[in-house]
Amino acid sequence: QVQPVEFGGGLVQAGGSLRLSCAASSRTRSTDAMGWFRQAPGKGREFVAVISGSGDITDYADSVKGRFTISRDNAKLTVYLQMNSLKPEDTAVYYCNRVAGPAPNWRGMDYWGKGTLVTVSS
Repeated sequence: QVQPVEFGGGLVQAGGSLRLSCAASSRTRSTDAMGWFRQAPGKGREFVAVISGSGDITDYADSVKGRFTISRDNAKLTVYLQMNSLKPEDTAVYYCNRVAGPAPNWRGMDYWGKGTLVTVSS
């Protein structure tokens, strides 16, 4: 597919956990950095996390550090986002994409997918 496909969202109570998955676009190579972004209702899309092609370098937005973990499986061209200690302010549509820098101005390189909705209730 020419765009990523995200899944795994849902409704969870505050303090709960979710694991998002993303099937990368057909243009993705195992050496490409991949990232997660999110867009809350009425707000613009924002960076959440990035992982290098090898998976040994990661970076996170300050708002999710210590709670979210990004990982990848290059054999499957799949990227994951483990989200723990979720807060109502994490409610958003989550998207993944190949990313280009430089940090901290990460931007998506492919067409955006439909995303997956995460709703955190208080």
